[in-house]
Amino acid sequence: MRENQNKFPIGKLKHKFLLKMLKKFISNTHLEDDRVIMGSSIGEDAAVIDMGDNYLVAKTDPITFATDAIGYYAVNVNVNDVVCTGATPKWFQSTILLPQKLTDEDLIENIFKNIHDTCKSLGISVIGGHTEITSDLTRPIIVGSLLGEVEKDKLVLTSGAKAGDSIILTKGIFIEGTSIIAREKENILKDKGYSVEFIEKCKDYLFNPGISVFKEALLSNDNFKINSMHDPTEGGLFCGIAEMAIASNLGVLIEKTKINVLPEPTELSKVFDLNPYNTISSGSLLISIEEEFAADLIDLMTKNGIDSELIGQFTSKKEKYLVIDDNNKKTPMSYTETDEITKLFN
Repeated sequence: MRENQNKFPIGKLKHKFLLKMLKKFISNTHLEDDRVIMGSSIGEDAAVIDMGDNYLVAKTDPITFATDAIGYYAVNVNVNDVVCTGATPKWFQSTILLPQKLTDEDLIENIFKNIHDTCKSLGISVIGGHTEITSDLTRPIIVGSLLGEVEKDKLVLTSGAKAGDSIILTKGIFIEGTSIIAREKENILKDKGYSVEFIEKCKDYLFNPGISVFKEALLSNDNFKINSMHDPTEGGLFCGIAEMAIASNLGVLIEKTKINVLPEPTELSKVFDLNPYNTISSGSLLISIEEEFAADLIDLMTKNGIDSELIGQFTSKKEKYLVIDDNNKKTPMSYTETDEITKLFN
């Protein structure tokens, strides 16, 4: 009986089970500390602590699928969640776990350099961490931790979306997944006859369009009153939208034809039988803004070289998540916490 209870799929815990754990063990602990503005909650990817004049934003996130450029991934996935609160990222730490049989000086130096160069480019100080060689690992794992600061009137929470808000998506979807697949499954793509040029373009998704939302998040919050921002990671776009709706206690209506599925992700979806709407998508940014300001925000993004689209709106119908499909019919938005890319790593 115990064995069956422990059989969880790779990836995020299911929202219902996670909520059960938070309610049972964690969610109320911060009530004893009135300086904790945001603690553990579904859809909220960073904690917020009152430091007097400003808020301190704290985030931790691991990298478990990627090995190539893992330090770059580790910094940016943490940065994304911090800037989605409107905060400026400041201080980074990491726990680096390395596989005993595969680790050499070059691997260690490459990871350290990745982290250093990425943090330096974003004005972030590396303030410590821990590194060890660990038995039974098959690839490196990095758990990053990032602190940032935000003025109190600039704080953005995932739970801040309002009924009637427009939902804007930047860049397109399946960005991080495309880079991971090209870097981790390059030989499979070569065996299937894909050109070096195609594979290299997919690898370059790490930088172009890129997994960072640093620029667009700060650009949005500096120029508009943003109600909510969210970085769709594991579970992809639809899971990210659902997390915003859950956190804000709202429903959602999405126009599927407005979602930009880029050419290379479209091709990889076919090759590996993946649903692009449920595949890891760091680099995409979901923004909830009052309808009257949506067109102006999209215009600002365009002027700054960032593609964006209005893909839907939040509704007052709680837990009703709908998609208008290609035939103009409303169907339930099918989302899962288990990312499609896990099929490649089972």
